[in-house]
Amino acid sequence: MSDPLIRACDDYVVLEPGKPEQLLSAADTLTWLAAQLRGMEQLPEDLRDQPSVEHAAQRLLDTACDLELSPGLSLQWFAVRLEPPSK
Repeated sequence: MSDPLIRACDDYVVLEPGKPEQLLSAADTLTWLAAQLRGMEQLPEDLRDQPSVEHAAQRLLDTACDLELSPGLSLQWFAVRLEPPSK
């Protein structure tokens, strides 16, 4: 299970092979992940039981930080905190 502190982060760094890194909001990262999943011929086995691509994208965001598109070709995303947590 992922660290609950990560869920408090509102931004992600997204890495795609051959492209510059992107800084996306959590909502935009979820949209980006869903688009990547829609582009796949078949969802990864551990996501096939999800009721929709959006649910599969949310599961990835909650539990993983990479998605293998093909052998040796992966996408990655990492939660980042742009502001220090308020006390």
